[in-house]
Amino acid sequence: MRDKIDITFDAISEALYAFDFPEIDLVLGIGRGGVYPACMIAHQLGVAMKIIRVSHRNDLNEPMQDSPKIMDDIKWDFFSYPRILIVDDVAVTGKTLALVKERLIDNEVHTFVLKGTADMVLFPKVKSCVNWPWNNAGK
Repeated sequence: MRDKIDITFDAISEALYAFDFPEIDLVLGIGRGGVYPACMIAHQLGVAMKIIRVSHRNDLNEPMQDSPKIMDDIKWDFFSYPRILIVDDVAVTGKTLALVKERLIDNEVHTFVLKGTADMVLFPKVKSCVNWPWNNAGK
């Protein structure tokens, strides 16, 4: 297995402040991995944030089932948030982001990840595995 690189909160924060985000009304974080970056983005942009839990990969980044599954009942008022940014830490195949995006067809939706494949990627040049700072929280 390849070694993981460390990316600090400071590095993520600096890159987020320099990033040119579209106008959005809601940050929708994918739980678990997208919670921290979603919080950081929502705070920086001064917009609302919600979390949606999606089950697909385990802590070793291995798929637990063929397709991702939304674990929450989506009954929120998305009409109040016409422009939504879906946020996750990493997108390997993009299936999780696509699944959530499908549920929001009446909204203008953008996808954002720290690394991987999405409409917007914070660290597009990072190809190796990453040790995110929140992975060590409480250790």
